Amino acid sequence: MATTGKQLKILLMEDEEDLGETLQEMLEDEGYLVHWVKDGVEASDVTYDENFDLYVFDINVPEFNGLELLESLRNASDTTPTIFISAMVDLETMKKAFKIGAEDYLKKPFFPEELLLRIESKFQTKSSLISYKDLEYNPETQELKKDKKTLFLSRKQLKIFHLFMTNLNKTLEAQTIMEHSDIKSLSALRVAINKLKQLTGIEVRSIHSVGYRVEAC
Repeated sequence: MATTGKQLKILLMEDEEDLGETLQEMLEDEGYLVHWVKDGVEASDVTYDENFDLYVFDINVPEFNGLELLESLRNASDTTPTIFISAMVDLETMKKAFKIGAEDYLKKPFFPEELLLRIESKFQTKSSLISYKDLEYNPETQELKKDKKTLFLSRKQLKIFHLFMTNLNKTLEAQTIMEHSDIKSLSALRVAINKLKQLTGIEVRSIHSVGYRVEAC
């Protein structure tokens, strides 16, 4: 999956049907990718199968609560930023939430837009990142990571990769790519793109007699 801008992947754990539905709809309208679950067991299972950019956890949910879930995740070296949303406003609960690794705590009832503001303020420095499958690319610094590890490309490969990632879902003429990457022939371009595919795993479509494109998937 390729995401840009604010399209962070969020795991929302909320057992209140109306609130969960409202938050999911609001966040998705803003371009976030939201997986909504309603209890601690389901949330725990999902975290084993998928990676998320942010957890938004209610505390008082069925099976085991949000505090227990986050504590177990932190013990498993999961450092995903976490925001608690809870009607539990006693000091001891809040102290425990921050002690086990929460970044924020939002007291119920709250305006849904307040959660949106909290998320935006925490991820504003990450908003320029582009994710594609297991790749994460910062077009401003041109830093590329694969499975969270820095991946180094040659100068020409990086120029081609940058062009594709900043033009997802657009067909780029071969001549444009060649000019951008200082490649002198179509055969050399084909070799460079095949090598780039092997190194990064990006899916590059060849558009007959036109050029190439990479699609968000």
